Amino acid sequence: MHCPFCRHEDSRVVDSRTTDDGTSIRRRRQCPNCSKRFTTVETASLTVLKRSGAPEPFSRAKIASGVRKACQGRPVSEDDIALLAHRVEEAVRAQGAAEIDAHQVGLATLPFLQELDEVAYLRFASVYQAFDSLADFEKAIDRLRAEREAGLGVVAADQGRPVPTGG
Repeated sequence: MHCPFCRHEDSRVVDSRTTDDGTSIRRRRQCPNCSKRFTTVETASLTVLKRSGAPEPFSRAKIASGVRKACQGRPVSEDDIALLAHRVEEAVRAQGAAEIDAHQVGLATLPFLQELDEVAYLRFASVYQAFDSLADFEKAIDRLRAEREAGLGVVAADQGRPVPTGG
């Protein structure tokens, strides 16, 4: 680890602590050359396997970009999109896998997007659930209506079944 002040090639770890959510480690370091202290944060890497099979690092920005496209013209703020991307990342990391298929990331996005905006959800779902016809849209809309009428919450991404929200 290079010192951000003097670019010395080494540093000494003075203190290490796990973050509150337990997903990363905060390290306090000191440079042996200039004696200045700085903080680093370590997180486990998460790799996404693209359709082509090529691996790439997980990117919250890519989730936000896809959701932003689905939300185009909808009353959804940038803060809402950023929070959704963060929630998706937490959900994907909670699965405990070091690698995840890009399609699975898209599917993991669906329940959070359904909560945020149903029209954007349908747009996004049409891609990730491979809607082929108007009938596919009609089924998804009918399911959304039934869930709303039944007072149920979002759909579990892995099973397509409703799960209650709140307490």
